[in-house]
This record gives sequence, C-alpha cells and structure tokens, in this order.
Amino acid sequence: MSTASHLLYLVSAVAFVVGLHLMGSPATARRGNLVSTGGMVLAVVVTAVVLVDDGSIGGTALLVLVAGLAVGSAAGLVTARRVRMTAMPQLVSLFNAVGGGGAALVAFAEVLRAEGVLDRAGVSLVLPTVLDVLIGALTFSGSLVAAGKLAGRLPGNPVTSAAGRVATLALGGAAVVAGLVLLTGRGGTPLLVLLAAAALALGVLLTLPIGGADMPVVISLLNACTGTAVAMAGFVLDSVVLVIAGALVGAAGAILTLLMAEAMNRSLTSILIGGYGTADTAEAVAATGNVRATSVDDAGLQLAYASKVVVVPGYGLAAAQAQHELVALCSALEASGIEVSYGIHPVAGRMPGHMNVLLAEADVPYPQLRDLEEVNPEFARTDVVLVVGANDVTNPAARRPGNPVSGMPILDVDRARSVIVIKRSMGTGYAGIDNELYTDPRTTMLFADAKAGLRELLTAVQTYAR
Repeated sequence: MSTASHLLYLVSAVAFVVGLHLMGSPATARRGNLVSTGGMVLAVVVTAVVLVDDGSIGGTALLVLVAGLAVGSAAGLVTARRVRMTAMPQLVSLFNAVGGGGAALVAFAEVLRAEGVLDRAGVSLVLPTVLDVLIGALTFSGSLVAAGKLAGRLPGNPVTSAAGRVATLALGGAAVVAGLVLLTGRGGTPLLVLLAAAALALGVLLTLPIGGADMPVVISLLNACTGTAVAMAGFVLDSVVLVIAGALVGAAGAILTLLMAEAMNRSLTSILIGGYGTADTAEAVAATGNVRATSVDDAGLQLAYASKVVVVPGYGLAAAQAQHELVALCSALEASGIEVSYGIHPVAGRMPGHMNVLLAEADVPYPQLRDLEEVNPEFARTDVVLVVGANDVTNPAARRPGNPVSGMPILDVDRARSVIVIKRSMGTGYAGIDNELYTDPRTTMLFADAKAGLRELLTAVQTYAR
C-alpha cells in the first residue's frame, strides 16, 4: 500500500475523531455526522482503489464490489429518509446488527481465504478472530431481537424461563471452551463455525429476557459491541483505520451505556439479567386517589395565563408525530411573553437522545432543551408543566422503595403549581405500574391524541392570549 493511501486513511481516522467530538453537542451534531460520513466515504473509496491497484480484486469480483457499494448506499439512503421518528430506535438496532454481522463475516472471509490460517497463526491473529466472530455474531442476533421488541414484532416484556437460563449458561461455556481450543491452534474452521452458532444463539437468549424499559441501555450496549467487533476485524485485516473507527464506536457506546444505566439508577448487571417491570420485581402498590379530567378550554386558559411553562415530552409525542404541533403551541405561548422550556429525561423515548432528536427536527432552539439535573430545580418556580406522552420518567413512585421504578431519577414535575398531562388513556408505561402523578391534586388529565390535543390547545391559547 502506497504512502498516499496511508495518509488518506489517516485523514479518515481524523475525520472520525473530529466528527465524534462534534456529536457531543446538539448544536454541532449535524456537522459532526457529516464529517464522520465524509471520513467513511473516503476510507471506502481508498480501500476499493487499493484492492484494484494491487490486483486483489478484478473482473467479476470488481463488478460485485461496485454493485454492493451501490445497493448498500441506496438502501441506507432510502431507509434513513423514509423511517418514521418512532421507528428510529429499531433502525439503529438494525444498523448495529449489520455492523456486527459484517465484522464477523470479515473474519470468516479472511479465514477461508487463507485455508488453515487458524492452525498456523499465532495468538495475535487467532485472538482477534475469535473475539470478532463471538462479539459480531452475538451482536447480530441480539440486535435483531432488540429491533423486533421495539417494533412490536416480539413481546416487549421480558421473556424468561429456567430452560432459557440453563441454555444460556451452557452456550456461554461452550463458546469459552471453543475459543480456548482455537487459541491453542486446534479446531480450525469447523470449530469457528460452532463458535459463531453458539454466539448467535446467545444473542437471542441474552436479549429476550430484557424488558422494553431497558431498551435505551441495550441499544447503547449493542452499539458498543458492534464497534468492538469492527475493531477486532481491523486487527484481523491489519487495517489501522478499521481499528480506529471500531474503537471510537465501541468506546462511545460503552460510555453512553454507563451514563444511561446511571440515569436509570440501575446497574448494568441488573439490566442484563432482565425482568424489569415483571413479576421478578417487587409488586407495585396501585396509585390511590381521584383522577381529574380537564377540557381543552380549561387547559388553554391555564397555559395562556401562566408566566413560566415547562414541557415534558415522552414517547407518546413521538408516536403521534406531534412535535411540530407542540412547537407551534410553545411559539404561541412565547409570543404572549410566557417563558417556555423543555424538560428532557435521558431515557425518555426508546433510545438515548430520542426526545432531543425529535424536537430538533421541529427546530426547537437548543438552549430551551434542559436536561434532568438542569430543569428539576426549576419546577418549584413553574406555573404549569405540560406533560405530553411521558409516563415512567415522571412517576413520583420512584422516590419510594417497593416498585419497579424505585430509585430511578425522575423529572420532579409534581413540584410545579399545576400539571397538565396529555394522554390518550390511563395506560401504564414500560414499567407496567400506575403513575402516581395522575392522582396528584395538582394534576389534570387532558385525554386526547397528542397531535389533535395540541392543535386544540393552540386554538384555545390563541383565544385567551393576553
């Protein structure tokens, strides 16, 4: 490989680092995504040119390469443009599956290309190959299960059984034994195939017991696994740029996983064990008290005569595709001189940053997006909190023991002077328990679809505007 190729790979690696840094802030995230995309395009083009120049690929194989690039690029572009915001989490899971599965196939392709390489190679090659196949295959199947849960094609509740736990332990032990045997220089390709099969089964068995409430953390964890598998593929191929790209994704995913688990006040171990919101947890005490329904006119009057309003969005807002209606309502409030901000819980929605992305799509100014630590002290000075589709992240039950959300940091909306909740019904959230906020004397329920309810609220606010 020429010096120019090495330099271009270095440029790609720098683009990945700079892009990841820019993604750390909502204000520069779009630019960071573009920078990282540019780095990846450069890396793919350089790799294709190198393969053609050194004679590694040509003829029919070259046509297959070009066709693969064209089909993959078109599929990614069309899917990303057509995906609904509510389906974004499962799309991320599918991307994780593609990354993990692709990394595992790279290791297999390299082993098959050089027949008997595992028997002749040292630990420096066999170890990353084993880790690549193990992590990549596990991530592939686990991400598909996570996508199925998020899309409603698989049960969102934890699926647990004694037989499943035994099978998980047995397959985990078999995978470890197979990896150790491969490291001794024995077993070869057939044992690598068995390792991959065990990893695929483990991905399914490890993800099924995890409930929907923990999916934001699981998505981050699988993303970290995808990056690790890609880094291992880089070691197998002796590709520095692949190692750097995989390491960055793996490290970012791991950090985000820990932050998300901390935001839920749950250990990663308890999340992986599963059972959130099921009979495996302590039985929750039903919320007591009366639920007070309100009308659009009454809610609009409260908002129109408030001085400070905080909006708390949740998955119900995304499901109704009502972010633009919400922003229109908030703009009308601001035009009347009312202070408006948005309280964002880190695990609201179905993936990390779901609410931030949703509201950014509707052009909400970044300074108005306030995280949990920043907005909680403001609720005591807030006239009206408007909760749109958020459930577990506002449940005061989290402040006491004995229920599935105990200990989870919440948005302290019940400390405001008044709370209006827009919700279609009294259905529970992921945790499967009643929200005690709904029976609070200061809370009124506006039962409506989020999009229709927000439109009617806008009309009412404009009527009562001062």
